[in-house]
Amino acid sequence: MVKQENSDEAEAVAHPLLQDLKSLEGQNSSSPEKGASFSGAVFNISTTMIGAGIMSIPATIKVLGIVPGFILILLVALVVEVTVEFLLRYTNSGESSTYSGMVGESFGPWGSIAVQICVIITNLGCLIIYFIIIGDVLCGSQSGGTLHLGILQEWFGIQWWNSRAYALLFIALFVMLPLVLLRRVDSLRHTSAVSILLAVVFVVICSAMAIYALCKGKTQKPRLFPDFAHQVSVFDLFTTIPILVTVHPIRAELGKPSDMRSAARISLVISIIIYFSIGFFGYLLFGDSVMDDILVNFDQSSDSTIGQIINDIVRLSYAVHLLFVFPIMNFSLRANIDELLFPNKPILAQSTSRFLPLTFVLLSFTYIVAMAIPSIWYFFQFMGSTTIVCLTFIFPAALILRDGHGISTRRDKIIAILVIILAVVTSSIAMSTTLYNSAQS
Repeated sequence: MVKQENSDEAEAVAHPLLQDLKSLEGQNSSSPEKGASFSGAVFNISTTMIGAGIMSIPATIKVLGIVPGFILILLVALVVEVTVEFLLRYTNSGESSTYSGMVGESFGPWGSIAVQICVIITNLGCLIIYFIIIGDVLCGSQSGGTLHLGILQEWFGIQWWNSRAYALLFIALFVMLPLVLLRRVDSLRHTSAVSILLAVVFVVICSAMAIYALCKGKTQKPRLFPDFAHQVSVFDLFTTIPILVTVHPIRAELGKPSDMRSAARISLVISIIIYFSIGFFGYLLFGDSVMDDILVNFDQSSDSTIGQIINDIVRLSYAVHLLFVFPIMNFSLRANIDELLFPNKPILAQSTSRFLPLTFVLLSFTYIVAMAIPSIWYFFQFMGSTTIVCLTFIFPAALILRDGHGISTRRDKIIAILVIILAVVTSSIAMSTTLYNSAQS
């Protein structure tokens, strides 16, 4: 990848989507704040990468086989690293400090609006999905005529206060609201660290259970390559790709913005390790019986008290993990809605009259919609095939091809064309397969 040649520009690198710390200090010099820590940036970026998508990775490995699955994870990570590099370079070369503003410099107001709409759809959809999953884990769900009890119902019986409406309302008011009221993304670094830790706990538990089952001879022989004859069609390979792309660029409030590249790369490495570990050990543990959402495999009675406790720990740790991913995604969503509605106003963190109403409205809306929607996976597949692909692949590659600042090399443009072709082809096939499967269902 092309290295930055201008050392002064390198100091100005900022990751697009969230608010710019330096502009905040410039507008409010009376109360300057230190830049965010490098570790905080790593935790926050990693948290956005490791969201609800990790639960579908074992099913992806079941479809692809272990070897192609691992190669696919590496391929997606490589392409994401390339597009993040594109975004960082163009953020550094232009005048805008936001993703939409940067695209607007090259493609005009409609380009900026397109990015904002994609970010809003993606993040709002993710927040609704998180609410629904948390509700399923804590309060239970019903699918195919089968009732799955939630953790609260298993522990305390079915009560009025542990129904979905009341439990999620309590979580929204006393857990999510204090977190989304924080005005700096770096303030969420501790919850992001806990979120990553909980993902690691999930990996450790799955690994231990899989190794124990392997020693007892209770595991199936893992499939190294796809079994097209009995398991899947070739189009199923493409439906897995958008599910893996759960990362979109966020901007770090780093004291030294040039560290952003290192933070993004470390986050990608962490994500690769967690994704493949969950995929491999989850598939090894449950074999061909692994569900599209592996959490369903843990949502069953165990033969022993220890087994039931382990199942509850896995499910609860994942629910808390999503609780701490929620405020990071909400931060980006709120900033982009404000930028779309009030493009010429001061930054959102400085305006209480805009910050508080927008925060309350978004939290209320996600809660209400989550209560009204029974299923999540069609939303997840739709976003993975459209808006996430646009944000992660197509828009960054389009910036390189447009080359509004005259910094793209021939090699950059060739890579950008390949990225767009890959994104369009896989997204189209994934969308077609998703619609076909939903129609068959």
